[in-house]
Amino acid sequence: MFGRTLMFAGGVAGAVALSQFPEFSQQYLQRLAGQVDALTAVVVDFDATAARSGLNRDEALDQLQGTPFLEGRQADMTRSFARHARMTQDLALLRAMGPLERLALPHRMGDVATLRATWADFRPAVPVTVEGMASAGIGFAGGTAVIWGLWSLLTWPFRRVRASQPTG
Repeated sequence: MFGRTLMFAGGVAGAVALSQFPEFSQQYLQRLAGQVDALTAVVVDFDATAARSGLNRDEALDQLQGTPFLEGRQADMTRSFARHARMTQDLALLRAMGPLERLALPHRMGDVATLRATWADFRPAVPVTVEGMASAGIGFAGGTAVIWGLWSLLTWPFRRVRASQPTG
């Protein structure tokens, strides 16, 4: 009896936790789009400055050397270009997916700064959408399965071995 109650509690906990994923992923997507917009402005500005000097991006980056400041700026811009490319790709993929499909793509929500900012402002939502209820159902099943597995593992040594009784 206690095991079933514990499994039910695990299922409810999983449902509550996972029902929040669609809203969290939507908020992450919005923040990611803002980050991509901000980085796009930096990239466009750098490329325009390079073009006015008759250089492409790589040539302009190569000229950022000779002093510690310029070399630091070169490293900063190289990181910004890489982050912009990665975030733009993640944003396009996440936008193409629905909330439930995003459950399979948590690695695409991997920008640590954006993830932390989203989590800091996140407020749980009531799962009144189809996606929220579907996520809740998946979370309930997952939570129940985890607790059932743990309970089975913990109680396994204490199960009685049923001796086969001769019939007849």
